[in-house]
Amino acid sequence: MRGHMTRTAALLCAALGLTAAVGTASAAPTEPRSARQASGPVLVDCLWRSQVRPDAFLLACGDGNSRLVSLKWDHWKAGSAKATGVSVVNDCEPYCAAGTFRSYPVVVRLDEPRAWQKDPRTQRYGRISLEYPGERPEQFRRVMTYPLWD
Repeated sequence: MRGHMTRTAALLCAALGLTAAVGTASAAPTEPRSARQASGPVLVDCLWRSQVRPDAFLLACGDGNSRLVSLKWDHWKAGSAKATGVSVVNDCEPYCAAGTFRSYPVVVRLDEPRAWQKDPRTQRYGRISLEYPGERPEQFRRVMTYPLWD
């Protein structure tokens, strides 16, 4: 009888452990598609993480005064990517800490794919262009082009 109870207790503990492991794995947050699952190059963010088709992207890593939000990707290919969204820029009036964030419609283009220094097997976009079809920040041209960090 004692042997039967020991086996039953052992099986019960094993079943509970398996249930906990499966429950934990299924409750874990899903991460963005990795570089190896990406269709085309990745976009590297301020924390040197790869992103594919992000909804938002911080342009001013140092002070956070410029970011892209509500991004809707038209395509994400080996040579380029294109999205529409909103550019949110601090006007820094009278100075940045007291400035107002203003929103502008924008077309985002990524291109110049190259090997990513962190993982040379992964391609990352090397340049971003922002096209403002309507209003834009006072100091900006209609098309602003920037190199992307590695």
